[in-house]
Amino acid sequence: MTFDIRIICDDRDADAITRALADTFRTGTPRTYPTRDGMRTRLYLTADLERPKDDQPNT
Repeated sequence: MTFDIRIICDDRDADAITRALADTFRTGTPRTYPTRDGMRTRLYLTADLERPKDDQPNT
């Protein structure tokens, strides 16, 4: 199941948010744009609920 995620956040939080989502879902390349007021960042990612079997975290 594939879906899109949009997040509005501070510029300094964008990398941490992108990493957290990539740890949870299989994600594509994030797309970033400034908000209309220029004070924050809009993050857009495509995500998939299912991680491939070879992409499981080590336990």
